[in-house]
Amino acid sequence: MKGKLPNQNQRNLFRPILKDIINPTHELVILSQRIDWQYFEESFSPLYSHTGQPGIPIRTMVGLLLLKRIYNQGDENVMVQWVQNPYYQYFCGEAEFQWEPPCDPSDMVHFRKRIGEEGAEKIFAASIQPRRDEIKSTNDVLIDTTAQEKNITYPTDAKLLIKVIKRCNKIATQEGIDQRQNYKRTMKKLLLKQRFAHHPKRKKEAAAALRKLRTIAGRLVRELERKLSEDALIKHKELLKNCNKVVSQKKNDKNKIYSLHEPETACIAKGKAHKKFEFGSKVSFAVVPGVNIIVGIKNFNGNPNDTSTLEPALENVEKVSKIKFKNAIVYRGYKGKKMVHDICIVTPRPPSSKQPYSKSTMRKKCRARAAVEPVIGHAKHDNRMIRNYLKGIIGNSINANLAAAGYNFKGLLRKIKEQIIWTLIFLGIKYKFPEKLFYKLGS
Repeated sequence: MKGKLPNQNQRNLFRPILKDIINPTHELVILSQRIDWQYFEESFSPLYSHTGQPGIPIRTMVGLLLLKRIYNQGDENVMVQWVQNPYYQYFCGEAEFQWEPPCDPSDMVHFRKRIGEEGAEKIFAASIQPRRDEIKSTNDVLIDTTAQEKNITYPTDAKLLIKVIKRCNKIATQEGIDQRQNYKRTMKKLLLKQRFAHHPKRKKEAAAALRKLRTIAGRLVRELERKLSEDALIKHKELLKNCNKVVSQKKNDKNKIYSLHEPETACIAKGKAHKKFEFGSKVSFAVVPGVNIIVGIKNFNGNPNDTSTLEPALENVEKVSKIKFKNAIVYRGYKGKKMVHDICIVTPRPPSSKQPYSKSTMRKKCRARAAVEPVIGHAKHDNRMIRNYLKGIIGNSINANLAAAGYNFKGLLRKIKEQIIWTLIFLGIKYKFPEKLFYKLGS
């Protein structure tokens, strides 16, 4: 059952209401007035039961998700900040200043599971609505892909085999299986031999230790398959299948397992000098040039070719933003497609080939495509997309959509702040400029 928020205009004899102690021109206050909270109420209300104890109000939960992404905070930290910051509380719909967090941090996990991928997409769509007029000022959209890394350790054969051995021992303990040997002491000795495996004097010893680890891991998996009951085999079927795959996979195999707790993780090579491989999923970004607003974001599990991601990415742009662009500007990696659903695909091509723009305009348009790179960088480092802590395939999509929503709302907050400053300057009110903003306004 969904909860209800108190009226923000209702007065209390014992506590001052938030409107009495906050600055009405603060950017978070203005942003809270521009967001259509009723849209979230109507969208997420059907996901709640009509009986039982009332849950946390929808506005509070959506507000916490947005604050977390805008200010790059974790589930626990955003609760601490919420108690200390009256603007956070007003943004989430509170009427009075609260002394305790609105919920446990784990409730944010449950809410993300409740709304799912579609709910995260609706939050992202709401971040585009306040700036639709700016988006309509151009017919172009910039498309690029990036890797969204999962929260896993760098996978090596030794690490994966050790995890298989530990997981087999854990299952045996849970199911009451009497193992012939658990190899705990042997495992430690073999791990020591694996250290500095690339040193010329230790290569042979390390290779022998790795072979021994593989033998032990396979032995324990087969022992579990023999001794587990039928119900337990069904329960652990997927895990045992992945363990067998880890034991048997070779260097050049396809669809390898890189993590037991995130088996869908793919190895993505983006050609970076400092990071040869990234382990996670591929995400396609669609950005409006000039205003740098993300109008489409689509997660792709595995490592599909960039060209094959183009059509679903453009369909996502039209679905979320409700705007159809005429041109999609991409880099040379998107080979083979010149038109997708009446949208012209613009790539840098030789001067002799037929182009949708004149030569000088074409050069400017293709140079402008580079603007998508800093947008991706900010979404990763400032809006919690640099490492995806959400579990599973659905977690990939939810994380990408919420990061894009956080980026758009953060840009809107910056724009609101600049408008407030220019208003103060126009009225002749003295204002102490933040140093970074001063240079930006003066340029």
